Amino acid sequence: MSTPFIPVNEPRLTGNEKAYLRECIESGWISSEGPFVSKFEEAMARKTGRRHGIAVCNGSAALEVAIACLDLGPGDEVILPTFTIISCAAAIVRAGATPVLIDSDLSTWNLRVDEIESRITSRTRAILVVHLYGLPVEMNPVLALARKYGLKIIEDAAEALGQTESGKPCGSFGEISTLSFYPNKLITAGEGGMVLTDDDRLAERARSLRNLCFGKTQRFMHEELGWNFRLSNLNAAVGLAQSERWEESIAKKRQIGRRYTELLAGLPQVQLPLERTATAENLYWVYGLVLTESAGLTAEEAMQKLAAKGVGTRPFFWPMHQQPAFTKRGLFHGESHPNAELLARRGFYLPSGLALTEEQLLITADAVRSLWA
Repeated sequence: MSTPFIPVNEPRLTGNEKAYLRECIESGWISSEGPFVSKFEEAMARKTGRRHGIAVCNGSAALEVAIACLDLGPGDEVILPTFTIISCAAAIVRAGATPVLIDSDLSTWNLRVDEIESRITSRTRAILVVHLYGLPVEMNPVLALARKYGLKIIEDAAEALGQTESGKPCGSFGEISTLSFYPNKLITAGEGGMVLTDDDRLAERARSLRNLCFGKTQRFMHEELGWNFRLSNLNAAVGLAQSERWEESIAKKRQIGRRYTELLAGLPQVQLPLERTATAENLYWVYGLVLTESAGLTAEEAMQKLAAKGVGTRPFFWPMHQQPAFTKRGLFHGESHPNAELLARRGFYLPSGLALTEEQLLITADAVRSLWA
């Protein structure tokens, strides 16, 4: 009998999800006007140490709203990592602003903080910090640069929910932060996102932008263009139930990461994730591997071999400066960011969802080791 395929992510839905969804259906509150939306916003603001949480339909929408809240547009430059999800750069480009890219640190896989200052110009308005794969960007040097040059900080904490940096919750840094509640995140709502801020004015603007910028006195009189980025009560109900298992989920992620490290230690063909930096312990949002030169395989080849053994994987991000959607617009011409290029071609991650069992983990680790048996 063949072993069932191990998915790269399977969420765990064993809390109050069904009860809360039933409450939505029985009460008739299934739209964005339902009470679970505000409850979920309050829960996430509390857990990230923010004054305001503004729920939206997904993490990409949260980034769009964050960029708009800070009035970033034509003539403005925003610094961000080239190694990230395309939503980050896309939000900047759609606003008419210019993305300015930073290469990756090969040990943490996050942006190189030491490169930021050299990329600041008279047109730089903001730095978009993205915490990747379980380790956060070291924020104190970034915050110092923001103060020195009068820049805004946008923090994409979608992959760092539950993580801390220098003792502060990820999602609490800078003027505005964003989250995602896609099924592979620490907390899922099926789909969903959130904008987080301590600024009352930014919070009010974010609430307006996510809801078509309806007029305050005449509802259908619009002073500016917003979006319908509202989160449904159904999604919020799932998210709230997930948030109730916050500590348990964080512990499970770290347990998965430590177990993989135990089982894969000593393989010269792979670089394992750092267990910690000077300011944070790895949360292992996903468990990534970077193949070394001695591996004799590309990430794509290794992933194909693991799929044949019944193990699901997912490639690392492809750098923004090599994205056809941007190069066809004339962006990033001639740019090279060698560390990000290496990570994209040699990096991938293993099954890391909260529903992963010990048996599945052992099978996966054995499959990885067998690539060089």
